[in-house]
Amino acid sequence: MKRSTDRILTTHAGSLPRPADILQMIRAKARGEPVDEKKLAARVKEAVTEVVRQQADVGLDVIDDGEFGKPSFVTYVRDRLGGLEAHGVRPNAWLSSREAVSFPDYYKAQESASPRARQVQMACTSPLTYKGQAALKAELDNLKAALKGLDIAEVFVPCISPANIEDWNENKYYETNDQYLFAIADAMNVEYRTIVDAGFLVQVDDPRLVSYYLMDPTMSVDAIRTWAMKRVEALNHALRGIPTEKIRYHTCYSINMGPRVHDLEVKHIIDILLKIRAGAFSFEASNPRHEHEWAVWKEAKIPKDTVLIPGVITNSSVLVEHPELVAQRLIRFADFMGRDNVIAGTDCGFASFAGSDEVHASIVWAKMEAMVQGAEIASKKLWGR
Repeated sequence: MKRSTDRILTTHAGSLPRPADILQMIRAKARGEPVDEKKLAARVKEAVTEVVRQQADVGLDVIDDGEFGKPSFVTYVRDRLGGLEAHGVRPNAWLSSREAVSFPDYYKAQESASPRARQVQMACTSPLTYKGQAALKAELDNLKAALKGLDIAEVFVPCISPANIEDWNENKYYETNDQYLFAIADAMNVEYRTIVDAGFLVQVDDPRLVSYYLMDPTMSVDAIRTWAMKRVEALNHALRGIPTEKIRYHTCYSINMGPRVHDLEVKHIIDILLKIRAGAFSFEASNPRHEHEWAVWKEAKIPKDTVLIPGVITNSSVLVEHPELVAQRLIRFADFMGRDNVIAGTDCGFASFAGSDEVHASIVWAKMEAMVQGAEIASKKLWGR
């Protein structure tokens, strides 16, 4: 994994706003409408080339494909796992979350203004297998083709964690949930290994590890810690055989615009989080609910040679961060981690679900530019040149 040896490198969490025509085709496919698959595949390949170039042009160092070929960061895996089938409509668990219970009027107004699309509930009804080799190969081939002629420091590919697959796909086959969880881990090991074998970093996206507390008001912090330890155990099982320095781990809180007073504080989970076999950790660190937690990271027992990727621009506001503020955030982490072990990142992705662009694409790229400029300012101060 590249480190900030000469200057602070820049990256992001993965998803980027998709072009309108790709959104139209992805949405139609999700509704079960006929879609010209060859046309969609060709347009995705073209768009990946465009977004890779755009990331390079803005000055980002560690990039991806924007997740342009996926309907979302989590549901894409339904087409890559054998043993799943449709099982009704997924209930809206958000309505019973701590956040919605505390601010019902706010969230009712949000729901009325922009109703959530109904999600199909999937269930595991036979042994889980990984069958996504062809789709994954196409994804990686598109990325490799897009990189030709570009001078990029490094490339990562986002994947979903076992814990989130467990949440989105109900177990109706395995005798125990632990058996189900580790079957998921076994299947996803294929995807994780394939990405690294192709020469890329694998990034595991795992918002559920910290957002489950928010979603289940009956869970105490102690109960969440016990629950989280089992999910970390499963994730490490899924990552077996992969060099730690090839793994990035990203977690976030599954909510962008909102009061967010019930976000699990990192002080309650950081010791468990750091048991994950990852060479780098990407996390929220620039929105008003979590910026102060740099002090928690400072006191944590962070494994040697770990890279931190704090969010220094946020997807939770349309305000474009000032580059000087970005620099200050980076220097805080560099002061206790060492400048080599810090990479500038984003709080979360900017389009986790196709079309869920709460921050307009033009603002997203302005934020990215501010991050690059802030990293340059921090580098001058940290390297004295």
